[in-house]
Amino acid sequence: MPANQGERARRRLSTGERREQLLSVGARLFSESPYDEVRIEQVAEIAGVSRGLLYHYFPTKRDFFAAVVERESARMLRMTAAVPGVPVREQLTAGLDTYLGYVQEHAHGFRAFHRADAAGDQAVRRVYQRALAAQEKQILAALAADPEFGPAVETAPQVRLAVRGWLAFTTAVCLEWLRGEGALGREQVRDLCARALLGVLS
Repeated sequence: MPANQGERARRRLSTGERREQLLSVGARLFSESPYDEVRIEQVAEIAGVSRGLLYHYFPTKRDFFAAVVERESARMLRMTAAVPGVPVREQLTAGLDTYLGYVQEHAHGFRAFHRADAAGDQAVRRVYQRALAAQEKQILAALAADPEFGPAVETAPQVRLAVRGWLAFTTAVCLEWLRGEGALGREQVRDLCARALLGVLS
């Protein structure tokens, strides 16, 4: 095999690797610009692939953005999953610390995820709203499994509303933190968010 052909073979990405590469590029572009301003041609050019190949993975721009949002949602759900048998109060600080580490390391993806709510496309917004609902459900389930709070919290409208409000608060704090507003350290942001959740629940 000629050397240049062997080099091309070594650089060829698997289907999963290529998809991840495209989603990473999309997360960066969608975090920097509104949905309507991002062009599929930009994604293909930055990734070094043809537009046709990108459409092979994602038939439409809407499908592509939805996949970016779902990827970030899945990451956040994995990181914030409750540990069975451990009280919520004990998990909260460690969980937020992990979450904030993710926010710092994957700032583009975090911003892109939350830009979905401002997208004019209603189908895109629904993807985002489903992802937030999954986060809310996960938090309520963790509270319900904790004897301090009990199973009644899952159906209590005031608790559901409080958790939803806390998610919005935490998102706003993290976005401002990424902008450098107030120059707070990670521990300060973590403690602020922890106190906010415990405060609304009490």
